[in-house]
Amino acid sequence: MDKKKVRIKRATKLRCKIKQLNATRLSIHKTSQHIYAQVISGDGTHTLASVSTLQAELKSTLKNTGNIEAAIEVGKQIAQKAIAAGITEVAFDRSGFKYHGRVKALADAAREAGLRF
Repeated sequence: MDKKKVRIKRATKLRCKIKQLNATRLSIHKTSQHIYAQVISGDGTHTLASVSTLQAELKSTLKNTGNIEAAIEVGKQIAQKAIAAGITEVAFDRSGFKYHGRVKALADAAREAGLRF
C-alpha cells in the first residue's frame, strides 16, 4: 500500500468510531504549505466553524503557512470560534495523520485555548 492509502485507512477507522459516538468533531487536514481545521456537527451535515492558513487575516500575520507556528495559530483560532458557537467538547479527527509535529501543535493549542477533547 502506498502512503496515502494507509492514511485514508487510518482515517476511516477513526471516523467510524466518532460516528458511533455521534460526537462533534474537530477535523484537520494538512498539506505541505497549509493547514485546515473544521468543527463538524455530530451528524456530519454542518460545518460549525472553520479556520485555515489561506484566510487573509491569518495569512498576513504569519511568515510561513506550513510550519508549527501556523498550526498553533490555527488551533487557537478554531478553539475561539468553536467556543463562540457554543461548543466546548469535541472529538479530535486527525484525518489519519500521525499525532506529531503540526497535528500535535494544533491540538495542544486548541486545548490551551479552552477546547476539550
